[in-house]
Amino acid sequence: MNCLLEGNCVKAFGKAIHALSRIGDELWLDPMVKGLALRAVNSAHSAYACFLFSPLFFQQYSLGSASEQGSGTVKCKLVMKSVLPLFRCLTSIERNVERCQITVGTPSDRVMIQFFCRHGITKTHNLRFQESEALQAVFASHLCPNVLKAPARLLGDMVIHFPVCQEEITLSVTPERVSLRNYYEEGNDRKKTMCTEMSLHPDEFNYFQVGVDSDITFCLKELRGLLSFAESHCLPVSVHFAAAGKPVCFSVEDMVLEASVVLATLMDSESRSPSQHTQTPAPTTPSRADAAVVPLGSCEADSREPQGVGTMMELIPSSQGSPTINPPTQMLPVSHIDDPNGPRSLDEACVSVASTPASSTICSLLFRAVSSEQDGVCVAQLPVLACYSDAEEDMEEDYPGSPLL
Repeated sequence: MNCLLEGNCVKAFGKAIHALSRIGDELWLDPMVKGLALRAVNSAHSAYACFLFSPLFFQQYSLGSASEQGSGTVKCKLVMKSVLPLFRCLTSIERNVERCQITVGTPSDRVMIQFFCRHGITKTHNLRFQESEALQAVFASHLCPNVLKAPARLLGDMVIHFPVCQEEITLSVTPERVSLRNYYEEGNDRKKTMCTEMSLHPDEFNYFQVGVDSDITFCLKELRGLLSFAESHCLPVSVHFAAAGKPVCFSVEDMVLEASVVLATLMDSESRSPSQHTQTPAPTTPSRADAAVVPLGSCEADSREPQGVGTMMELIPSSQGSPTINPPTQMLPVSHIDDPNGPRSLDEACVSVASTPASSTICSLLFRAVSSEQDGVCVAQLPVLACYSDAEEDMEEDYPGSPLL
């Protein structure tokens, strides 16, 4: 494979490598007939990114001789630490580099990257690669009920308010608004955490389609690179997602390139009533271990079709003129859980004291101590918390009507 880049295309190529460096420690070069694909995936398989540059992006693009094309193209894997320093300073590349040539040689198992700079200076870098089958995320964006499309500057202005150390953020969508807030575990001290939340009206988006109300939580680090790339080239960003626990896809598309980032989202914690929360000593909150894994497959293998979305949806026009899916109530089944704190008689409450949490038992004891005259039978059934002393037994015989706490 041999390709040649000139002018601003060299900087755009380096910007893509910067975005991929936020994903994983390895870079896949996948030369294909439809263009050169750069891929990256993290070690946990929870984040995947791909940049596809069409042949029109390059000044010259060739896969080699006819015999080499018949035997199949080389899919090489490089270490990100060896590629990233070559495109570290994009300002210097824009000012000094005139052309960049990338050659993949099968006999030597090396990738040669040459920078033709001003004043006749040529910088040549030979990087060894490992021949490996590239991975590709199995994600059908056309089946997602929720689709958002907005300028990269709009999303960048929202993300910039979160600190660099912020790991996860939560995206909440309803037909009325879109909100973005920082995610924190319930176990952390909320007094030491700065909570940030921003909301947008549907009119702010170029395309707005919400079929299911969703709250998804994903990592922010992997997304910053794509937003920076899209903002530098003034490209709109499309977001395809469904419910929590399913992947979310951020993508940009242009005449000469396509880019997408697929991120896993945290799964929802089990729905519990307020009384059920008091039964456990520590609440179970979503964590990194609960994140869904992005399904990956071989580029040459047939992609598996994910589970389809229900077709019983009603299309209604949005404020932007784009169709918006309004699912009927039958598509959103809600599990009915009987409330243990519902209306009950006092006798039934006394019988179930042993099965209620400790805090509810304490509240019952305090309540019955005040209203002991109305619920004398229940008080008799409660367990003895402290034994009488001899003096207290004599006082009880002298004053039988005085309640003892």
